[in-house]
Amino acid sequence: MTAQTPSSPTPPLGPDDWEQRYQEGNPRWDLGQPAPAFQTLLNGVDAPLPGRAIALGAGRGHDALFFAQQGFEVTAVDFAPSPIQSLREQAQAQQLSLNLLRQDIFELTPDLAGQFDYAIEHTCFCAIDPSLRTAYVALVAELLVPDGELLAVFFTHQRSGGPPFGTTPAEVRQLFEPHFDIVTLEPVANSVSARQGEEHFGRVKKR
Repeated sequence: MTAQTPSSPTPPLGPDDWEQRYQEGNPRWDLGQPAPAFQTLLNGVDAPLPGRAIALGAGRGHDALFFAQQGFEVTAVDFAPSPIQSLREQAQAQQLSLNLLRQDIFELTPDLAGQFDYAIEHTCFCAIDPSLRTAYVALVAELLVPDGELLAVFFTHQRSGGPPFGTTPAEVRQLFEPHFDIVTLEPVANSVSARQGEEHFGRVKKR
């Protein structure tokens, strides 16, 4: 194995890399609770009606479980084994029925194309290499039914490097507008203290 030169591209993180991060302790991207923006959404007057939802890069599944508690039919996807096992145990303890898939999100189609009313995004978009973001948008569009929605918490920090890789509202609009209408994209007012000023909540509807 040779040392990587400064000009060499960093290879994308795979399942073993993310599994190691879970094994090393509490991952810093895991809030231990649903994202506050999702709690505000589902408890608000403009809450989306329950339907079929897919949580991409679900991790330990706090968001997936919360949506299931609110009556959504949830499929949760992650390609590392530990978070899927943790999510399975939590779902059983809460007597919630979730469909759990240990799979790379980019291998979900064509099998699951057009199967979902909603896609749930929290820490997946910021975890994949930014070069894959166009493919991510195309994937979400393929998974959703017409007029289906992506419900997303975007990590809009301005730090270099990653993961988590930051984004901007302008980039989100540029990436999604070819396939989606931007319903809302605004700063999250009730982020946890460590993420204050670094999150935007978006609802984008597939055309």
